[in-house]
Amino acid sequence: MKSGILKPGQATPLGKFLAGSAVALYALVAMIPLVWILATGFKSPPDSISYPPKVFFEPTLEGYVNLFTTRSRQTAEYIESLGPPKSWYEELVRRRNMVISGPSRFADRYWNSIVIGFGSTFLAVFLGTLAAYGFSRFKVPLKDDLLFFILSTRMMPPVAVAIPIFLMFRQLGLSDTAAGMILLYTAVNLSLSVWLLKGFVDEIPREYEEAAVVDGYSRLQAFWKVVLPQMRAGIAATAIFCLIFAWNEYAFALLLTSGTAQTAPPFIPIIIGEGGLDWPAVAAGTTLFLMPVVVFTVLLRNQLLRGITFGAVRK
Repeated sequence: MKSGILKPGQATPLGKFLAGSAVALYALVAMIPLVWILATGFKSPPDSISYPPKVFFEPTLEGYVNLFTTRSRQTAEYIESLGPPKSWYEELVRRRNMVISGPSRFADRYWNSIVIGFGSTFLAVFLGTLAAYGFSRFKVPLKDDLLFFILSTRMMPPVAVAIPIFLMFRQLGLSDTAAGMILLYTAVNLSLSVWLLKGFVDEIPREYEEAAVVDGYSRLQAFWKVVLPQMRAGIAATAIFCLIFAWNEYAFALLLTSGTAQTAPPFIPIIIGEGGLDWPAVAAGTTLFLMPVVVFTVLLRNQLLRGITFGAVRK
């Protein structure tokens, strides 16, 4: 016969239900803004600014068409002289007495975000892994002071160094270049990368490497074949945090880029439509902007969970 006495730390059925309900409620509340943004991308411009806000509406792709095209207003006579529309998106635009004059700059800004975001993330994680291994395994003079100095670079608000970085980039010819933004985001993320990955390296027993060296491996081979595979969870978690910062960064992107290397965050808020901001196009751009980070996080979700909890439970 099973005893009804609970073990220490064991939750009651009521406690599990309440905890599950709280998590579900929090997830629901957190998802409401994302769902609203997704829905706004499929609204027409009048529906997007209607009051009270429309929950039920006739979906349209006008926001996505406006996001990827540049339009100009024309007279009805001119539009009629063009003949029937050749595509469904031309028909959507002509309903507003407008014609498509060319593609927008969103695709270029989106590609810049991908190159700069993932490029800086790769460099930050790569350099952070090597630095973390060195700090963890070797006797580095003034190790604690160096680690604190690395961490202190993360404490400064970006606005405090924005002007010096702007002047430095202008002198070096890095203003409005993808290489300059990748180097800047790598430098900012490197402190986070080093500190996170050092904790993961510290949790890996040195005996694994010593056994590999005894078997004839070099230090580099032992790192590559023994230590690095066990750091996968930590590398995945660190990569996600670095990518989120580089992907969403706004202040430096606004100050240091204007055309060639401008990313999506400073571009999306200035999408202008008829009479002001084109909210369906803004929502459509925001939805597409969320996709790479969501996909990247979902692909690494198992490693992320292991990375966050790595070393939390000790026997």
